[in-house]
Amino acid sequence: MTQTIGIIGSGLVGKAVAHLAIAAGYHVVISNSRGPETLADLVKGLGPRARAGTVDEAISAGDIVSIALPLAVFESLPAGKLAGKVVIDQTNYYPGIGDFRRADLDNGELTSSELVQKHLPGAKLVKGMHNLGWVHMQYNARPKGHPERTTLPLAGEDAAAKQAVTRFIETIGFDVVDTGSLADSWRIEPNTPIYFWPYIPALPDGLTEAEAKQVYQQAGTPISPAAAHKLVAETKRPSPIGGTLEGMPPIHIALFLELASANTVQR
Repeated sequence: MTQTIGIIGSGLVGKAVAHLAIAAGYHVVISNSRGPETLADLVKGLGPRARAGTVDEAISAGDIVSIALPLAVFESLPAGKLAGKVVIDQTNYYPGIGDFRRADLDNGELTSSELVQKHLPGAKLVKGMHNLGWVHMQYNARPKGHPERTTLPLAGEDAAAKQAVTRFIETIGFDVVDTGSLADSWRIEPNTPIYFWPYIPALPDGLTEAEAKQVYQQAGTPISPAAAHKLVAETKRPSPIGGTLEGMPPIHIALFLELASANTVQR
């Protein structure tokens, strides 16, 4: 039976999840805070297996629900509606962006996914598909057995939910390693060895910005499951906690700003 992926957030990450899910044969219900009518062009491009909905409709329809939103708006998620649902938490803590900052995250009292789980009692939360940018979420996906297939980590408390998310991620184009509980998910957060940088290609010197953008939208060196386990096992907790724009490749920021200025970034 074909599953449906509910997506909360129609920005670059939400769109990437939608494209991968559709390509793998899933149905998709995608939503944002602005209403389904703002997503007509997106779902037309995705094809007949996609439709726009309200956030509640995406949650209700989804066998798995993806949270493709900034962590700063986690309290806008309808907690009661997500109880019992398998939820992929794609949020990340970037305290230097905007005015969202929390002492319980800064001092390591909670991981960002534990914070989201506290807001969503009863949800079967799995941290995953958060540690690479939208560009390489699409460009690094490969069929099973392909020599360039790479590996993504996940973490969570519910074994059945982790199995469901593992099947989804494997189907859309990645191998998966289980890195433990949500309390352990600091090992796969920003500023850790398995976050972002391993998935991007090396940019040769001397490229123009246009050339660099073209090269950047290619796959990075694939990470095997064994290599991913090793990266995670050897991780030490970052200090300070949280990601920064300075820690991102400049070409990534430039590409993001280009798309944002073209009004293609939607929440």
